[in-house]
This record gives sequence, structure tokens and C-alpha cells, in this order.
Amino acid sequence: MAERRNAPDAREMLLDLLFDKVAEHRFPSVSMLDMIESLLEPDEVDIYVRLLVRRMREENYPSLPIMRRIAALTE
Repeated sequence: MAERRNAPDAREMLLDLLFDKVAEHRFPSVSMLDMIESLLEPDEVDIYVRLLVRRMREENYPSLPIMRRIAALTE
């Protein structure tokens, strides 16, 4: 059977699903955010940071834990 090189693997599919859930939910769960961070590869960090920054911009009083996550990812 021929290998499909462009097909996403299980990690990528789960990460995409979690990105979608974080984008949809006003207050994403800590568990989802922790799982995303455990699955991230270096080239995906910017995508995740942009998603978190977008969540912050939507709030009058952004979440301190979200700000801390962003700061930790920029180190």
C-alpha cells in the first residue's frame, strides 16, 4: 500500500482539533492548553501564540494564566 506523505498524523489531527476548540471557547480549559503545549513542535509555537493573543484581544480583562503561557513560550 502506498504511503500518503501529506496526510496529517495523529498528533497533527489532535493538535488541529485542540486549536479549533481553543478558538471556539471563550475560556479554554487548562487541560486542553496543557495538552497543546505538550504536542507542539517548534514550528507550531507561533500558531499557538497567535491563537492565545487573539483570545486576549477579545477580553477586556485578559486572563493572567494566558498571559503567563504566552510569556513562557517567548523565552
